[in-house]
Amino acid sequence: MQNIMSLETVSLNKDNDAVVIIDQTQLPYNIELIELRTQKEVWNAIYLLQVRGAPAIGVAAAFGIYIGAREIDTDSYNDFYKEFKDKKEYLATARPTAVNLFWALDRMESVVTKNEDKTVSEIKDLLFAEANEIKEEDIRVCKKIGEHGVTLVKDGYGILTHCNAGQLATVKYGTALSPIYVGLEKGYKFKVFTDETRPLLQGARLSAFELHSSGVDTTVICDNMASIVMKKGLIQAVFVGADRIAANGDAANKIGTSGVAIIAKHYDIPFYVCAPLSTFDLNCKTGDDIKIEERPAEEVTEMWYKKRMAPEGVNVFNPAFDVTDNKNIAGIVTEYGIARAPFNESIKQLFAKRDEKRI
Repeated sequence: MQNIMSLETVSLNKDNDAVVIIDQTQLPYNIELIELRTQKEVWNAIYLLQVRGAPAIGVAAAFGIYIGAREIDTDSYNDFYKEFKDKKEYLATARPTAVNLFWALDRMESVVTKNEDKTVSEIKDLLFAEANEIKEEDIRVCKKIGEHGVTLVKDGYGILTHCNAGQLATVKYGTALSPIYVGLEKGYKFKVFTDETRPLLQGARLSAFELHSSGVDTTVICDNMASIVMKKGLIQAVFVGADRIAANGDAANKIGTSGVAIIAKHYDIPFYVCAPLSTFDLNCKTGDDIKIEERPAEEVTEMWYKKRMAPEGVNVFNPAFDVTDNKNIAGIVTEYGIARAPFNESIKQLFAKRDEKRI
């Protein structure tokens, strides 16, 4: 079987007319690369979690809107921009919580609006270049997150993670798993516990799959086992990703994350959120401002089971994310360093550092 770590999570095909992704709904049973040639196919892939993880969604959106732009047949800038906006607004409806989706689409739109004096053909070329830069930037950013994050752990540490914020959620390295992979390059040996992450099992299917493929000592646990492994002293740090982080440091991540943070706080285990600055939404003052996606009931009652496991007609509540209060977060690891409480100030400092480097 192909090693999952040798494949790019998101890319363009050789003809640059299709987005190529690893279909994550097929993992770990089958490693399947699929090509997305239409806006509907890209939208479906994001909504159906064939591509998932905030950074990977952003890269897929950038490539997706470029594919959409290629289809626009006009030499008129105004007509091109109108169709481009329609395609952008359509893709933006695929997932409401992951801020990288909107960040990438806005970044691609800025290429169009800043180059009104160029021909449509030239704008398409610039969109191609920008989409590729978003992808390459993701790799650089995730590596830096790993380099900062690995300073928080030691060789031999037990690390718990929830959901999947590894290579499968980005182009390479990942966010929450990046410190583990950077540590691996340094010769560190970690013992990683992956919550299964109900109801979609991203921890069991994806994190465990890629970590095990990389030679990392990996143990899958049910979500409700986090407390006992912490009490036994098996965990020295928790690393998770994020889909949106508010200005005060409240962080939205896969459902169940906030519970892990509360338990870690109880056992005095540091809980770290790993995410690029593109995942911060400074327009959200607190986590209360973050819109939480609700998903189909069948994911809870039927998916993964041979037979339905809940009574017909029973009510089902299936939020895809929850918000971890900043008081339960020891640090937020980014490509520009680690933010700590008070987060309102430290997050501003990270953005200032970014802006200073750009100048």
